[in-house]
Amino acid sequence: MADVLSNYRTGDAFDEMMDAEGSVRPSYKAVYTALSRSTPDGLRVIAELLANNYTQAGVTFDVGGVERPFPLDLVPRVIASPEWEIIEAGVAQRVRALEAFLADIYADARVISDGVIPSQLVTSSTHFYRAVWGIKPANGVRIHVAGVDLIRNPAGDVRVLEDNVRVPSGVSYVMTNRNAMITAMPEAFAHQRIRPVAGYPTRLLTALRKAAPPGVDDPTVVVLTPGVYNSAYFEHTLLARTMGVELVEGRDLECRRGKVFMRTTAGLQRVDVIYRRIDDEFLDPVHFRSDSMLGVPGLVNAVRTGGVALANAIGNGVADDKLIYTYVPDLIKYYLREDAIIPNVDTWRLEEEGARQEVLDRLEELVVKPVDGSGGKGIVIGPRATKSELDALRRRVIEDPRGWIAQPVVQLSTVPTLIEDCLQPRHVDLRPFAVNNGEDVWVLPGGLTRVALPEGELVVNSSQGGGSKDTWVLSPPPHRSSSGRNSTEHKDEDVDHDQSQTDVDHAESQTAVPLTVAAVPVGVKPKFRETQLQQQDQQQQGRQSGWKC
Repeated sequence: MADVLSNYRTGDAFDEMMDAEGSVRPSYKAVYTALSRSTPDGLRVIAELLANNYTQAGVTFDVGGVERPFPLDLVPRVIASPEWEIIEAGVAQRVRALEAFLADIYADARVISDGVIPSQLVTSSTHFYRAVWGIKPANGVRIHVAGVDLIRNPAGDVRVLEDNVRVPSGVSYVMTNRNAMITAMPEAFAHQRIRPVAGYPTRLLTALRKAAPPGVDDPTVVVLTPGVYNSAYFEHTLLARTMGVELVEGRDLECRRGKVFMRTTAGLQRVDVIYRRIDDEFLDPVHFRSDSMLGVPGLVNAVRTGGVALANAIGNGVADDKLIYTYVPDLIKYYLREDAIIPNVDTWRLEEEGARQEVLDRLEELVVKPVDGSGGKGIVIGPRATKSELDALRRRVIEDPRGWIAQPVVQLSTVPTLIEDCLQPRHVDLRPFAVNNGEDVWVLPGGLTRVALPEGELVVNSSQGGGSKDTWVLSPPPHRSSSGRNSTEHKDEDVDHDQSQTDVDHAESQTAVPLTVAAVPVGVKPKFRETQLQQQDQQQQGRQSGWKC
């Protein structure tokens, strides 16, 4: 066995590659074989090459205004086909239930009148917007794209940590990571049937086109970005380019008589569908923040009159509220008449007196989160907090119990990760992405695996030293297909292989995304300082998760 694996030891957490007896799990055998034939020097060279390529290609993230290469670890996370079928079904189920919930609370609110959730829970959410009450999307879809964060506990069970149905980010890393890994580990790809990820832009574009207003046969779709100073600008450019649509800023659009038009060199062009990457409060200065320089005045009115479709819909954030999260299993049973396929992490609702008292007695053991926070902001981790921090938290919880939830600290599962010259277990989470076209919820086979690089760390967000891994979903044997689909339905997205092989998936080879990013146009005008600050403030909800608990 090579030195890179000779000292690999699993801890108390569930390890994705090795079982408790030290045997390699079947799904990891090809990866294990490839690693066992590698040397520390060889892996280090590949790791440095990947980092250099990512820097040159602009695959970076923003930390305090400084762009850094997004760390990609060489060892993938591998998910066997039977396990993925459960994840796929569970994520799709969750999206359907949240879709029904959003349609309900912005109309008849039956879920409230039937006593499933209290009215005050919805109306007190900072992301519930009365300005869009009564709006019905053309094809009934409010959640066109969703990201559902999953973890695995020490017992090996998958749990949902949170839902992201506002403006979920990270899919660009899924696609660029795959292209990089096909080059870096061709041997592993040659010996496994790995489902491709490059079909995502096509799926997304199809869903966006189906969301167009009635009577529009050939809709014009655009991607609306906050601008070049936004930390997720790389993703915005990549998605626009791979879908073959225009990337626009708010200043490129204008509303006239309930419709939206794009300024072009040939004059105004009607826009039918906007895939927006701007948070709700910046979208329309008429209805939300009046000082916004990123949105389009009159956009809400255009959406209300059916002149344009917006993906994702305004007001989806109420479904992301971490207090609403605790009710999602109830929502699944209420709307779908089903039990949740993937359970939640155990969670205390601090607005309930009994739960609040228990949590206040155990603050030093638990993780307490603000219900409307993202990116790890405001989270207090009991075992690492000081007495003064816990005392301050206690006061805040007592003053505003509705604003907090609590969860136990969970040891996330681990995956071998290259640290200096050897492989060591590091904690990971997983964000699968789902696309809803109004007829079907499709889940991208894989998703973004984020890894905490420091030893023992549970924080996976990049601003805290985290990185990512390619996520390999193994294809089922040729005689059967995933989720009960027949072989002809599955053929267009069968496997990812080394592109030099004759059986490489045709669609994947045609739509593979090179490690490049569209250059910032030379003609971009200098930004006022306030505009730049607003673009940077648009960190994209859920782009970097905080404590995974």
